[in-house]
Amino acid sequence: MKFSVISNDLSKALSKIISVVPSKSTLPILENVLCELVGNELRLTASDLEISMRVSLPVNGQKDGVLAIPAKKLNEALRALPSADITVQSEGSANRVTLKTDQGEYRMAGESAVNFPETEAVDTEFSIDMDSALLRTIVSKTVFAVSSDDLRPSMMGVLFQWKSSEFRAVSTDGHRLVQVKHLGALAEAHADGDREIIIPAKALNLVLRTMESGTASVAFGRTNVRFNFGDMQLVSRIIDERYPNYESVIPQENTKRLDVNRAAMISAVHRCSIFSNAVTNQIRLSVAKDLVRVFAEDVDSGGEAKESVSAVFSDDEDLDIGFNAKYVADALGHLDGDDVSFYFSTATRAGLLRPAQQPEDLDILMLVMPLRLNA
Repeated sequence: MKFSVISNDLSKALSKIISVVPSKSTLPILENVLCELVGNELRLTASDLEISMRVSLPVNGQKDGVLAIPAKKLNEALRALPSADITVQSEGSANRVTLKTDQGEYRMAGESAVNFPETEAVDTEFSIDMDSALLRTIVSKTVFAVSSDDLRPSMMGVLFQWKSSEFRAVSTDGHRLVQVKHLGALAEAHADGDREIIIPAKALNLVLRTMESGTASVAFGRTNVRFNFGDMQLVSRIIDERYPNYESVIPQENTKRLDVNRAAMISAVHRCSIFSNAVTNQIRLSVAKDLVRVFAEDVDSGGEAKESVSAVFSDDEDLDIGFNAKYVADALGHLDGDDVSFYFSTATRAGLLRPAQQPEDLDILMLVMPLRLNA
């Protein structure tokens, strides 16, 4: 294998997939990136057995070939080099690779590509072509609320669901929940009955990090899913678990509406949370007719804070309710627009948040479970 390329271009391409490479693995071959040269196209592939990610870039190809190269060392070497022409050449059956520039020559040991796992083929059951901006919106609004608890694997991904002629993306960690409905063309993409697929958060975060503008093609199989966008391809296994019945958690009787400026509320929650208990991170929202007061107190350290934010509350009776400040701030931070609406029922029922003005063709709902207030 031999080719030449601008070192910065190769570094940028490698940086798109380097996070897939496990830092430590029982299979040492996975700590490599597979470099495959065909003509003037170089394909770089990384895998952790659950996710395979490939990026292609044009190079000046001189001799086709394939070799597994240590990903971390290659990445560090490319980042340390100035942006200039670099020639990459493997040395026959010795599985060694040489990087040559005008300044120097650098060698490292590679591994035979025979041992590198092949990317699992996707037996496509249905596929979607969608605008990258829409996919980015759906993923960014949901993936932050995914659980990291290995004991609840079904909640470690985002549920993609086609149900009753609409598309839904849902995530939850048991303390908060996000539901995004799409009422446009995406809802019509799968017309053969209801369907549910749980896509791991790691795969979606990689899509979010590397996806560029344009069209994204998504192919859904029985056991895996494939994303194609630009020069990138990502194949991920899906989570083969039953998703919890999230609909039963969403309260239907939250009729008390609080309208408030989103930025002002984020700032108040953030400042007050500094003085909250380090374990519970609890804040108290005291909602009145024309304002909401944010309280925090840490009995152990003696700290406390309170702020008032102008608001409009639809109910005549005041309401006190406790929340984890981080969950409220996260929800507010992932909503768009100047104003948001809270919907409450009682101090022991979950609170709902929605943007005051929903994006076109989308219905976004976020739920935060309450904390019991001290007397």
